[in-house]
Amino acid sequence: MLCPCCSQQPYDLCCQPIHQNTANAQLPEQLMRARYCAHVLNNVEFVIQTYHSSCQAAQEAEAIAQSVESDWVQLEVLDAPTPSDSEGFVEFKAYFAEDGKHYCLHERSRFVKEDGQWRYIDGVMPEEEIDPRLNQTIASTKIGRNDPCLCGSGKKFKKCCG
Repeated sequence: MLCPCCSQQPYDLCCQPIHQNTANAQLPEQLMRARYCAHVLNNVEFVIQTYHSSCQAAQEAEAIAQSVESDWVQLEVLDAPTPSDSEGFVEFKAYFAEDGKHYCLHERSRFVKEDGQWRYIDGVMPEEEIDPRLNQTIASTKIGRNDPCLCGSGKKFKKCCG
């Protein structure tokens, strides 16, 4: 069986040893993949155990269990730079379905070492890159014919909406 973490590796050589505590995640990406895989396999206990202790995940066990119940479809790792000795980041997209609707969780997760083991501590939702043409400030309240069009097309106002 291929590992549900989408690594294209067999499960018994990928996330299973981490789930069974016979191997440790050597990199934040390995732990992130194992946590995703635990969601797919409904392994709530593993997800809770791999939070950093400051998160007090055991107190949120019910909410974590609900997140694991979603239908996790695919994992896409976007960026996993080489970590420092104590901190690392992984940016990913996890696709899932819930109540007949499809969703994408896009997160930049932060992992820190605790007692020599990588642990998930928090994550942020990366902002989508904004087209610089849409982020232009026009100083006057009157739009000049040669100013960029407000619609964001990048054309001059007179050639577009003017």
